Order: sequence, then C-alpha cells, then structure tokens
Amino acid sequence: MFKVQANSLDEYFDADPARKADLQAMDALIRKTVPGLKRWFYAGAPADGPGMRMSLVGYGSFQYEVKSGQRVTCPIIGLALQKNYISLYTSVIKDGEPITERHKGALGELRSGRGNFSFVTFAKLNASGVVDLLKDIDSTLRQDPIGALEYSTYRIVSSSAAAR
Repeated sequence: MFKVQANSLDEYFDADPARKADLQAMDALIRKTVPGLKRWFYAGAPADGPGMRMSLVGYGSFQYEVKSGQRVTCPIIGLALQKNYISLYTSVIKDGEPITERHKGALGELRSGRGNFSFVTFAKLNASGVVDLLKDIDSTLRQDPIGALEYSTYRIVSSSAAAR
C-alpha cells in the first residue's frame, strides 16, 4: 500500500511536490463548495485498531461503533494521494447506494469504485461534475446527517454534518 509520510495538513500537501497543485486545486474546490465540512488531517488508524489505515485530508467527520463498542472517527469526504493518482472518498449514500454512483462518468474520473473516484490531474476532471457531486453530498447530509452515512456494516453514531 502507498503510504504518505505526513503528520499534519501542511506536510500532507508537501508530500508529493509533483502533485501538490492538483491536490490543492481539489482541496480549494471542496472547501468552496462544502464549506460546512471542516477540513482536518486524518493520520490513519493505528495498525492494531479499526479504521482506514491511510492518511488523508478529511472534510467533516462522523463516528461509527465497532463490535467491541469502540468508536472510530472518519472523514465524511477524504482526499488521498495514491501511488499513481489522487482519490476522493466519501461515505455518503443516497437511495441505498454510494452517492458517487449517481455521478459516475460525469466527473472526468480515471476510475471509480464503491464510494470513491480517482484522477491523475485536476485539469482532466470535469470540475462542474465534481461540484454537482459535492453539492449533492451537502444536500443529502443536510436532509439526514446520520442516515446518509455508511461505513461498511458499522452503526453510525454521530456526524459533524448534524451540527451545521
């Protein structure tokens, strides 16, 4: 697995100078479109605990509860450097499916998966398609800040989107 060596937002943005501008451009678009989802550095879950292992730039947060009763905090939207591309992850669902599925093919994405899409350069994205996705995420969270979130089969217990 590709691992970004960073301990803060600044270090994360500086981790790959060749892709820093693309990361910053997507960050600016996210912050402009969904300003209510506070940006933060997600360091990744410890190797012996539950949660995503990769570090990333998070926007908004939610908590889910694992079988042991432990609560895990994750970003609602995550922006991550990968080995060969940049990925945007979200745990937002709409009408029972990941919200990204509704926008698949309209983003200019290189590839997409369950709740995520990837791109090589920001310039190759369809920015208006990404804005439509982000606005759909925002609207969906406003309607149901906890019910619109899904992380595997775990029960969501709280969301920063509820406080907006």
